[in-house]
This record gives sequence, structure tokens and C-alpha cells, in this order.
Amino acid sequence: MSPTTTIEMSTLNWVGSAAATLTTVAFVPQVWQVWRTRHTQDISLGMYATFTCGVAMWLAYGLLLGAWPIIIANLITLLLAGAVLVMKLRFG
Repeated sequence: MSPTTTIEMSTLNWVGSAAATLTTVAFVPQVWQVWRTRHTQDISLGMYATFTCGVAMWLAYGLLLGAWPIIIANLITLLLAGAVLVMKLRFG
């Protein structure tokens, strides 16, 4: 492997890790807000149900590839989005 390829892979891994971290952490304020207030009226059930299914599919994709960054990011996102979805169903 040439040094250029190593640098490019390092950059790709950094960008992918940063993107995974940001998109996963983005759900924390929503989960906290819903948990704290129990208010879910303005949250779209259809959007969260569809999104949660999509994240589950990304997790399956990561598992099939054995790609740990995809697996970890989507597992955490699935837990967070799933928590909002469950609270939406529970609190209406």
C-alpha cells in the first residue's frame, strides 16, 4: 500500500467517523426533550417509524459487510430513534 493510499484511507475513515458521530449524536437532544416533557404531539409517527426501519436496514447492511463504524453508529442511532418512536407510541 502506498503512502498516498494510507493518507487517503485515513482521511476517509476520519470523515466517515465524524459523519457517523454527528448524525448519531443529533438524536440525543430529541430523546432528552421527549423523555423530559413527555410531549410527542409534534413528532411525525410516520417519519420516525420509517426512519427507524431505515436505520435497522443500515445496521443489517453494516453487519453483512462486517463494517464496525456502520454497525456501531447505526446501532446507537437505532436505540435513540427507537426510543423516540416508543415514547411517541406511549405518550401519543
